[in-house]
Amino acid sequence: MPNLYVALIHHPVVDKNGALITSAITNLDLHDIARASRTYGVRAFYVITPLTDQQRLVQRLTEHWVTGAGAHYNPQRGAALALIRLTHDLGSTITQVARETGHRPLTVATSARPVADQIGFDQLRAQIQSDTPHLLLLGTAWGLAPVYLQQADLRLAPISGGTDYNHLSVRTAAAIILDRLLARDI
Repeated sequence: MPNLYVALIHHPVVDKNGALITSAITNLDLHDIARASRTYGVRAFYVITPLTDQQRLVQRLTEHWVTGAGAHYNPQRGAALALIRLTHDLGSTITQVARETGHRPLTVATSARPVADQIGFDQLRAQIQSDTPHLLLLGTAWGLAPVYLQQADLRLAPISGGTDYNHLSVRTAAAIILDRLLARDI
């Protein structure tokens, strides 16, 4: 199993004008990223938000599918959503991964735009097979706050579809990234 964790960050992220904001949690992001994470063997899927109403939403949704009526209706969905862990900021997420693994995770920032000192998918794919935990940072809204890009241990090259258009939903980007990093050749 790869030593990879995923974090979906809702604060701070940027809006289309570059202002720092807190974005709302969406049901589709939680379901789809959890299912992709379970499919590819991610160890945990962290949802990061400081907003208590949004935390309650995540808790209600996961309880429904993991232990509530949804668990009986669709156990596979419950198995995926059981990967969700809720934290209020990136620092507490890093602390939780470090407690679990005994090592501080290397943070890997993602962006739709090229950034300085970025690494490619092949390089990261090889690196995450090590004993060192890696925490993949995904930004909601219009992406991660610049501080996350600057302070990350690694910055992953953007997904390129070969056109000048690059505005994927975070759940689509997560699935593509996980496939590029963790897919096994058949």
